[in-house]
Amino acid sequence: MKFNLEIRPILSALMRSKTGAILVALQVAISLAILANAVYIVQQRMEVVARPSGVAEENDLFSINLSNRKVAEHAEQIAMQKQDEATIRSVSGVQGVIRVSQTPLSWSGSTAGISLDRKQASSTTSASIYITSESLMKLWGLKLIDGRDFNPGEFHEIDQSTSKEFPDVVIITKAVAEKLFPGQASVVGKTIYFGTGDDANATRVIGVLDRLQTHAAQIGSKGEISVILPLRMSNDPYSKYSVRAEPGQRERVMKDVEMALRKASATPLIINMRSMENDRSRRYRADNGLAWMLIAVCVLLLLVTASGIVGISSLWVTQRRKHIGVRRALGARSIDILRYFITENIMITSLGIFCGVTMAIALNQLLVSQLELTKLPVTYLLAGAAIFWILGIIAVVGPAARAAAISPATATRST
Repeated sequence: MKFNLEIRPILSALMRSKTGAILVALQVAISLAILANAVYIVQQRMEVVARPSGVAEENDLFSINLSNRKVAEHAEQIAMQKQDEATIRSVSGVQGVIRVSQTPLSWSGSTAGISLDRKQASSTTSASIYITSESLMKLWGLKLIDGRDFNPGEFHEIDQSTSKEFPDVVIITKAVAEKLFPGQASVVGKTIYFGTGDDANATRVIGVLDRLQTHAAQIGSKGEISVILPLRMSNDPYSKYSVRAEPGQRERVMKDVEMALRKASATPLIINMRSMENDRSRRYRADNGLAWMLIAVCVLLLLVTASGIVGISSLWVTQRRKHIGVRRALGARSIDILRYFITENIMITSLGIFCGVTMAIALNQLLVSQLELTKLPVTYLLAGAAIFWILGIIAVVGPAARAAAISPATATRST
């Protein structure tokens, strides 16, 4: 006799075992809600970690911090800075070196408020300030999208402890231009002010960079609010240099540069050297850690959900041994029993998925309101639903196969 599988008998059986079905559906719903949002957060974190800094060939760059210098005179300090640059430049494998106040992703640096008018009560935005003794365009491979680079005569040498001189020109990033002058095609020639009030320093925009991340590399557009000023200053507590090595030579060059600086100095130096690759790793350590933690949570959720489905299905097979035997005696084939349990599981999983999608959207709305996240794309919900449907089928195949292998005589035998 051919056994015709119908939905109604399955629903009837589920209504007699509601607790197990509800627990499995609830587990699927919670897992889907967490999984969809967790994977989306991981994807966003990975995009943040991989976003470009604006600096080309990062792996060839490193920075040097020199301290323990006790030189009082402005001219002598400037001369020593230039001598440091010459010493570094003389090392084989060095392509370029520039004294700079800070580097992208380093966590160490300074900011300043920028305004459009001295009469403003507060600054329009706060920008990361890169103070450089020479042009950074070539050394860092920055992309200029409007205007020009600094001319040699626009670089000033000042004693920051006594002089109030300020550069006449500045280069800003596209993010700064959009923040200060939204909707304007070109901002070259515009005047901006550092600070507010009568003491604010006026300077003219001569160039716009495509991007240059700040020293803190914040998430979003804030991470590219940067400006470059042409200055060489004395009476700094330390000297910082950015160095580009020939491709593949960075590690050797770093060692050789340190040896050359120590040899050239009449007094002991405190030297701290760090590659830009290391700066990027340090900056995004927390993001990478969060991503891997969420990946681990997702894997555990899938394992726990699969285990729950296997456990409940195995229990049902044990409880329904006589029921299965009767169906087999009435002509049900092994494939019919297998299909019965798979269909039953799909129905339970579908209920869980429906509830899980609703919960995932609600959880995402909460995250959007509390954190800097965007709305969860529909593709993540569809992918999550497909994963749990497939997972449910795979998890139930084992118990269902055991049920299909039960012979009518064994199943109906009295215990």
